[in-house]
Amino acid sequence: MNNLTIDFKKVDGLVPCIIQDESSQKVLMLGYMNQEAIDKTIETGKVTFFSRTKQRIWTKGETSGNFLMVKSIKIDCDQDTLLIKAEPLGPVCHKGDDTCFEETNRSKTFFIDDLRTIIKDRKNNPTDKSYTASLFAKGINKIAQKVGEEAVEIVIEAKDDNKDLFLGEAADLMFHYLILLEAKNIELDEVMEVLIERHKKK
Repeated sequence: MNNLTIDFKKVDGLVPCIIQDESSQKVLMLGYMNQEAIDKTIETGKVTFFSRTKQRIWTKGETSGNFLMVKSIKIDCDQDTLLIKAEPLGPVCHKGDDTCFEETNRSKTFFIDDLRTIIKDRKNNPTDKSYTASLFAKGINKIAQKVGEEAVEIVIEAKDDNKDLFLGEAADLMFHYLILLEAKNIELDEVMEVLIERHKKK
């Protein structure tokens, strides 16, 4: 992050910065940074902007406590726009909304992509301590069997009213389903394409 080469001349000393939720991928807000703001952002790990109205550096959340914790910083191909992925510690907008665009930011489904990356890594770089790697080592039959077992268990829990147990079985089923897809060398996006095509036909 310290090696950002920004063309400040092109943007009159202030570079626009898009803030995106690392987990949900939702765009949270847009701010502006000068070199001092970027340096402080990197140093503290908290998103810091240059206020064009107050003409000073300010850290997002310095009053409310709703900081934006930096996870990654990227610069675009023209070297004049930043993209910061962050973890919001509370509502982002000063009006109390999740984002400055009055959008709800509650979805956690993008974590599936992170989980898929971890599963792929366990397959390609197995360790003795990894449960996931041990399943890959046992082969497709064992993995398919586990998916079947988890499917039966969620059906059983669906008949009862214990939400925590049902959520646990739902998570187990999804986890093992993703392992099965990886074992078959099938991307989740391929499954999504089938669903999309089916939806188009309705």
